[in-house]
Amino acid sequence: MDEIRRIRLFTDKKLILGGKAELSEKASHYLCNVMRCNAGEKIRCFNETDGEFLCRIEVSDKKKTIVRIEELLRLREKDNDIWLLFAPLKKDQTDFVIAKAVELGVSKIIPIITERTNSERVKVERFAAQAVEAAEQCGRLSVPEVVSPVKLIEFLGAWNPERLLFFADERRRGKEAADAFRQSAGNPAAILVGPEGGFSDEEAARLDKCLFVKNINLGPRILRAETAAVASLSVWQASAGDWRNYGERT
Repeated sequence: MDEIRRIRLFTDKKLILGGKAELSEKASHYLCNVMRCNAGEKIRCFNETDGEFLCRIEVSDKKKTIVRIEELLRLREKDNDIWLLFAPLKKDQTDFVIAKAVELGVSKIIPIITERTNSERVKVERFAAQAVEAAEQCGRLSVPEVVSPVKLIEFLGAWNPERLLFFADERRRGKEAADAFRQSAGNPAAILVGPEGGFSDEEAARLDKCLFVKNINLGPRILRAETAAVASLSVWQASAGDWRNYGERT
């Protein structure tokens, strides 16, 4: 095991035991220039479709890396069907939310534009790259989809009501979060976290009228937006997600 570096890379290429795969130029740059990997060294490569494999580097330079797929480490796993909708914040806070959302098992990240959102902060390609990096670091096999930003009012109008939308209400209305999540366990769900400064009166009124929106209460203190996102997802995983009886299933 000493010779196996703890390098773990996502790839969208097909991974077949005994076959080969050419990694992206970005991955090649990372392996060659950052990690100083050489031909013959072993790394881990994964994707959601095929699983995770131990691979040996056969060709290594800053623009091209080819690996031979030698050993299956993990098969494809089923993800929880939980989405996060959040209004992008300042750069560091947004980076934090994306990384923690990936670590906490979300399957889709949706940037929401509200009346109080600075749309210039929405950099979807950067968000997607951060999601890949977080997946590589936290050990999950899938990378959540990061979609283009949408306006809240328009998005609510096109929402599929079969997916409950839990709204972390800063007015501290609604059911206690754990109780609300337990009652919906097993069903597709999403969590909505508002912008800095909260929603406008029009947005709050629209949310109140949507039957598929369920207000949740995150306790007696007013949380920052990034804290509310992490707290909501943590409670959801403990109440309705893959934290439940985890030790008994492994």
